[in-house]
Amino acid sequence: MARSPGLADREVLEVQGGIARPLRDRLAEEVPVAVHYDGEPFAVMMASPGDLEDFAVGFSLTERRISPGDLLGVEARELLEGIVLDIRTRSPEPPDHRARSLPGRSGCGICGNRLLEDVVRRPPDVGHGIVITAAALEAALAALQQRQPLNAATGAIHAAAWCDANGQLQLVREDVGRHNAFDKLIGALHRAGLEADAGFALVTSRASYEMVTKAATAGIPMLVALSAPTALAVDLAQGCGLSLVGFARPGRQVVYTHPRRLALGD
Repeated sequence: MARSPGLADREVLEVQGGIARPLRDRLAEEVPVAVHYDGEPFAVMMASPGDLEDFAVGFSLTERRISPGDLLGVEARELLEGIVLDIRTRSPEPPDHRARSLPGRSGCGICGNRLLEDVVRRPPDVGHGIVITAAALEAALAALQQRQPLNAATGAIHAAAWCDANGQLQLVREDVGRHNAFDKLIGALHRAGLEADAGFALVTSRASYEMVTKAATAGIPMLVALSAPTALAVDLAQGCGLSLVGFARPGRQVVYTHPRRLALGD
């Protein structure tokens, strides 16, 4: 049986109660993924090797490297060292000496940026968006665990989901990196032609400022995280009109900004 992309088996030694036994463990794959634009290198990220076309599109949009109408296509090439994603655009740019050179980290949000304004960019204002009930949020939380096969196999994978107003999960993407999982989701959302302001995003990670910026850039008006936000994430969400919810658990959530999108009470 062929293994799923993103999974690898390794021989390990399990020790329990002082007794050791060999077994095969299933691990998350992490591979270098180079992002090129019209043949020119731009960034290298460590990512799970699945849904890479979604990643290419989402990464390009959230990095504001291209606008949606500029994208012509994505070609993925597997090399010995990793995977190259060559993104073709309508308006190729000359090589930029300030282009990012991310040194292959799955959790890095600022590596390769040389200027402060490149790191903390004010997100665009989000639209009015939807209003959801607490029941819809609870439904999304309950459904997410069943839609994470890579994490179920390894326990080492983040997920990002896009949910409709009723809390139904429409899209889910997984990756070893939380930023990558969210970029994959945003790319899938764009490629599917779904309206980003008609639902909300649910992520299994903390809500850092990069996650808020990505959500707002994609036009997603509400971001729900299983873990905590940072202070900067709250400030940026407040400023761009994004509803930010953290510590999302069955029966309890903390709303940090713009609670108008979460209907409470009867």
